[in-house]
Amino acid sequence: VQLQASGGGLVQSGGSLRLSCAASGRTFSSYVMGWFRQAPEKEREFVAQISRSGASTYYADSVKGRFTISRGNSKNTVYLQMNSLKPEDTAVYFCAAVAAYWATSPQQFDSWGQGTLVTVSS
Repeated sequence: VQLQASGGGLVQSGGSLRLSCAASGRTFSSYVMGWFRQAPEKEREFVAQISRSGASTYYADSVKGRFTISRGNSKNTVYLQMNSLKPEDTAVYFCAAVAAYWATSPQQFDSWGQGTLVTVSS
């Protein structure tokens, strides 16, 4: 599967952004989808993931209650709604996919899109 992320930009602290990730192919609903991020000079970290049907989600503690992952299988797209943004959310955000029932480890994700930059000003 090929992935294309978009929606990044510059936002003030406390603001919102919605990221989108469009996937190619006809088997989008076979993939668990995830979002990751990488801040300058830091390692890439897990943000959220969503099951194939969209019924189950899982979030990193740092974004729980502020970010929402969702998907539209008819549109081959996964979203990340980010609210109450903080300067520490500044990072390049990546979407990822794995053909599995569920991802028990971030290392399972094996298809990656290019990143989209989110900058949160204080």
